[in-house]
Amino acid sequence: MRELAGIVALLAGFGPGPAEADFRTPESLVRNVYAHYGQGAPELSKGLPRDAATARQFFDPSLRKMWSAPRVEPYDFLVQSPSWKLGPVAIAVIRRQYDKTYVAANFDNRGRRVTLSFILVNGPEGWLITDIESPHDSLRMFLEQFRN
Repeated sequence: MRELAGIVALLAGFGPGPAEADFRTPESLVRNVYAHYGQGAPELSKGLPRDAATARQFFDPSLRKMWSAPRVEPYDFLVQSPSWKLGPVAIAVIRRQYDKTYVAANFDNRGRRVTLSFILVNGPEGWLITDIESPHDSLRMFLEQFRN
């Protein structure tokens, strides 16, 4: 019955639009991030876009402005490199702690192993990224360092 109500609301124009998050699992959010780093359609092969709609879809409110603010960065934090040719991305929940869920993303980028830990929160908008940690820093620190 709930599915039918959702379909009716979507057809009536009241359902979630394409810019809304609504990721149902932490793994699906991370999988959708890396869908933007493929070798397929041009719109999905340029990395995660820096526009406000993408920021609303993927990031919690405290990180949205930072993600879409203009800046010059030496590399893309999400692949730890200025360019990419990713191997398979392994995604696994590694810890659930209070209101946060930590999801590991492991992949090979041009022969170099990359491991990132996504820190996600689940709220009314679905799962959203509140930070991402690399072995050296975090997305928040990275964006703050290279802001204009």
